[in-house]
This record gives sequence, C-alpha cells and structure tokens, in this order.
Amino acid sequence: MDLNALTLLVEIVEAGNLSEAARRLRMSRANVSFRLAQFERSLGQQLLRRTTRRIEPTEIGQRLYAHGCAIRDELLAARDSVAALGQGLQGQVRLSVPSGYGQLVMSDWLIAFKRAYPGIVLDVMFENRVEDLLRDEVDIAVRVMAAPPQNLVARDMGPVHYVACAASGWAREHGMPVQLEDLRAAPLITSSVQGRQVRVSAYLEQERHQVLIEPTIISENFLFLRQAILAGLGVGIVPDYVVAPEVETGEVVTALNEWRLSIFGVHMYMLYMPGRHRTRAITTFIEFMLERAGEAGRRH
Repeated sequence: MDLNALTLLVEIVEAGNLSEAARRLRMSRANVSFRLAQFERSLGQQLLRRTTRRIEPTEIGQRLYAHGCAIRDELLAARDSVAALGQGLQGQVRLSVPSGYGQLVMSDWLIAFKRAYPGIVLDVMFENRVEDLLRDEVDIAVRVMAAPPQNLVARDMGPVHYVACAASGWAREHGMPVQLEDLRAAPLITSSVQGRQVRVSAYLEQERHQVLIEPTIISENFLFLRQAILAGLGVGIVPDYVVAPEVETGEVVTALNEWRLSIFGVHMYMLYMPGRHRTRAITTFIEFMLERAGEAGRRH
C-alpha cells in the first residue's frame, strides 16, 4: 500500500474537504482529487463520501484513516525523540482560550509555562465560540460548557462560579437584586450566545430555575464587561474571576449569593481531538495547565 496515499487520506479527513487539504499540503485541489481517485482505484473501494457539510470516510475509509493516524503518530513520535536529544523540550502548541478566562486567569499560567519551556512556541487565540478543532487546526481549546461534545476528549478544569455584582456606589443608590425575578427589572451587563435569548440558570440545592433577561449591555469581551460594571452601568452577571480583585477590596458587591448562577455552563473544560497525535510539547502543556487549574480550584 502506498504510504503517501495513506497520508493524503488522513489529511483530507482531518481537513474536512479537498480544498482545505490542498491548502494544508500546498498542492492544487485537482492534484489532491486525482491522487485520491488513484488510491481508491488501486484498492477497489470508495474511501470518502460527500455530505452536505463536509467529506466523511466510508467504513473502509475510517479503518484506513485510523491506521494512517497510527503510522503518522509513530513517525512524529520518532521525530520528537530525535529532536529532543541533547536539548530542551521543543515544539508548538496552538490553543484557543476564552477571552475572559484566558486573559484574567490563564495568562499568568501561560507565561509561567513559557518560562519553564522556552523552546515551545505558544500560538494563543482568545475567542469564546466552540470551534471545529479539525477545521481550525487547533491542538487544544478551553471552554465553559454545560457538557462537553462527545466527539472530543474533555478534561475538567473545575467549576465556574457566576456572580450577580455591581459597583458599590451603584448598589448604594439603586439597591441589589434580592429575588431571582429582580433580575428582569435590573439593567444587566453580561455575555450571551449570538442569536439566542439570554437565560440565567440558577441552582439552589436540588432546585433549578431559569430567568429570561434582557441585558442592557451584551459582549463577549469580559474585560469590557468588567469596565462597564466598575463604571456603575448596572448589575453584572459574570464569572467570579472577572471581578474577584474588586470584590475583595469592596469596590464591587455581590447579590443572590445563595444561588449558583450560570449563563453558558458551570464547568471549564480543556478539549482536544481523540485521535490526533499529541507531541511531547502538547502533553506537557496539558498536564501543566491541569495542575495549575487544580491548584486554583483548591484555593477557591
């Protein structure tokens, strides 16, 4: 069997379409299509089929893809071993982190990791959407979710605690929400998923409630949301780490503390593809971040 053709199959499956595979391989789309057709003819089997959204492997294509991944991973592991001889850990980690958690919490961890492993290149994107890790060639994504996607490996980084909060001056003048329903009337500052109604989920022991709200300020940029809260523009519903220093100094006060609030979900997860090769750089990064998250959780 032609190993180059098997490698081509792996690239096409992971790219999701011929055009993206051609871009990654720096080949023409016609050349990729021709080589795939040759491979299928040599095997007498259809390896890929088109769906409305992307190309997916047939049953035999999926089996060959798994073998191809295993071969590629062994070759990459061998290359890593050779590259590591006589020098520190090297490689690249491409990750996607939430804008707020990434900037307010993970930044210090990322800097500490880079200091510990100067030979590893960190390529960090700050974004909040749950993107297709295959399509975007991201090694790792960190996301707040109610439950992780079943097609990805999910490592729990700990719970996310939302707070209803406001600048102390605003709270003295207007008063803070006392009941969940008070959130309907308050000028709210929070994040949301584009195109969806904003709902606050609230948990008290075994009870779960939902409140539909109409925020006055909505943004995916949690640094901006924090500025709006500190400016006294209303009541924020944000993860506690967004305003933790200000709560400690008394500049920001919280309400509804007996409730466990949530907008997106109650856990932070580290996500990565199950079948993709993880270099020593990536596995080292994963364990480093999980250890830091565990330490932060124990201090919480």
